[in-house]
Amino acid sequence: MNDNKRVIEINGVKFEVDMQSAKRVDEFKVGDNIKVLRKDYSSHKIENGVIVDFVNFKGLPTIQIAVFETTYSHSEIKFLNINAETEDLEIMPTNPHEMTLEKNKVVDSIDREITSLENRKMDLIAKKEWFLMYYGKHFEGGEPNDTTN
Repeated sequence: MNDNKRVIEINGVKFEVDMQSAKRVDEFKVGDNIKVLRKDYSSHKIENGVIVDFVNFKGLPTIQIAVFETTYSHSEIKFLNINAETEDLEIMPTNPHEMTLEKNKVVDSIDREITSLENRKMDLIAKKEWFLMYYGKHFEGGEPNDTTN
């Protein structure tokens, strides 16, 4: 390190100090909650994510990130890779209280989706049972078919 520079820690944040200026040095580890700034066509989108892995490829070390996209009726986890060739992506640490809110939002969205799919499943089972019971009754004039098939 240059004699004019030194790294100091202030309130858990490390700074590389060069006499008249300070440069923030972020440290990340697997499992850290982060914010991702991603260019989305003509605008930028901020998303919450978690660092999944540091992949130390010889030619292109890469950070793998899981990003959570949540709407009222749907939650999806997408994976992003960030390395020296990545454009239009930037990451920074997230405050702990922000991720608690995001966690609850994602869990609620997934629970709603599970309930919706369970209801859809029950509806399809009922339709199948009705079909098997009444198929042929109207066409053949016979008794309802056995539903055990």
